[in-house]
Amino acid sequence: MTTTTPGTHRDLSVALVTLGCARNDVDSEELAGRLAADGFRLVDDPDDAETVVVNTCGFVDAAKKDSVDTLLAAADLKEGGRTRAVVAVGCLAERYGRDLAESLPEADAVLGFDDYPDIAARLRSILAGEVLHPHTPQDRRRLLPISPAARDASTVSVPGHGVSSTDGIGAHGPTTGPRAVRRRLAGGPMAPLKLASGCDRRCAFCAIPSFRGSFVSRRPADVLAEARWLAGEGVRELFLVSENSTSYGKDLGDLRLLETLLPELAAVEGIERVRVSYLQPAETRPGLVEAIATTPGVSPYYDLSFQHASATVLRRMRRFGDPESFLGLLDRVRVLAPAAGVRSNVIVGFPGETDDDLQTLCDFLVAGRLDVTGVFGYSDEDGTEAAAYDGKLGEDEIRARVEHVTDLVEQLTAERAEARVGEEVLVLVESLEDTGDGRVAEGRADHQGPEVDGTTRLTAGSPAVGDLVPARVVAAEGADLVAEPTRPGERR
Repeated sequence: MTTTTPGTHRDLSVALVTLGCARNDVDSEELAGRLAADGFRLVDDPDDAETVVVNTCGFVDAAKKDSVDTLLAAADLKEGGRTRAVVAVGCLAERYGRDLAESLPEADAVLGFDDYPDIAARLRSILAGEVLHPHTPQDRRRLLPISPAARDASTVSVPGHGVSSTDGIGAHGPTTGPRAVRRRLAGGPMAPLKLASGCDRRCAFCAIPSFRGSFVSRRPADVLAEARWLAGEGVRELFLVSENSTSYGKDLGDLRLLETLLPELAAVEGIERVRVSYLQPAETRPGLVEAIATTPGVSPYYDLSFQHASATVLRRMRRFGDPESFLGLLDRVRVLAPAAGVRSNVIVGFPGETDDDLQTLCDFLVAGRLDVTGVFGYSDEDGTEAAAYDGKLGEDEIRARVEHVTDLVEQLTAERAEARVGEEVLVLVESLEDTGDGRVAEGRADHQGPEVDGTTRLTAGSPAVGDLVPARVVAAEGADLVAEPTRPGERR
């Protein structure tokens, strides 16, 4: 990593624009930490930046289009403004590299994950007029051994895993132990924290492993050090993210490592709530279900990636499961934590999906009583097995199926939220809004994950952002709840 004492170069301004998932949020904050440590001045508004770095998403077509549109909008700032360079990083840049650069000459550079450790030097070269060779994509699964136990992540660049003992990085972090290479870009009492990166699964529809690489866990000491640093930055909820959290520890010799790490994270001073994201149903073992349901300070929240319910479709997807096994898993969750939150995503219109398969999915969603379900229509992804499948459905048919399942999900989500009326919840306040009737506090209960699972509005009291307020649900509005504080004035 290039390290320079701040102030040894002219003060260059940079804005980071982040698209996509919470994992990208962590990656952007690692880039911000590296840039700040090497003398760059971070600014919020791209209009005020000499360099705009766009951390792109390359997951599905809509996300790709959003990334390209954002890069074009940033490039427009170069016309008579302060901005001198626009740089693409992130998943779209890593996945397409040279092809993206050729199709988008408005971007001054397309950098891959291997450029992250030297990001400051790369930006200075671009601003000096140097034309950098576009990133050359490769299958990042080939960079590490097939055997998880033989993987040494220090030999490759893994975004979001940066750890350093350099004094200038992770300022205000722990005084001993490794410091996170990270600088927060967004305030608020919740922050994502990476458990791992990459994925060893070979789902037929998914290209992520090819550009994110094989599954690599972060060492518990590094995760805990970053958690302590985040707590020192005012964070009260840790949102544990990865491509597959149920695999955490398998490359470190202990597949049950997450069960032992959760209570340690919950015990970090200043942290009130820990939430785990992205669990693979086929890998969700009873011990992990129990740890999430019963560990004090850990939200009984299950982000279960079902993707479908028909056993036939799941096999074609290179996944495992059926309605009976999925409902059995949900039963085990609710025996331990009756009020647990459960969310999932499903893909409809997968090649070969029949009307009976679609009905099986709908029947499962009715029986499963999930809090929130994201519905996606299938689309071919470059380099995936499913792109070569027969039995493709037409776009109009896929659109109709998406609308059908979405309508069902909206009804089920509203019913599930309505069923929570009368429940006692603990709301983490994330925003305050002044209205004609006073200030309204809004946040999330334990069953509500960040951004995608609805919010809870408090009807009374005067909490501050970051407070945890005990309340009783009094109404539901779609996935959103309205709650009345049960002990006005009491908060943690």
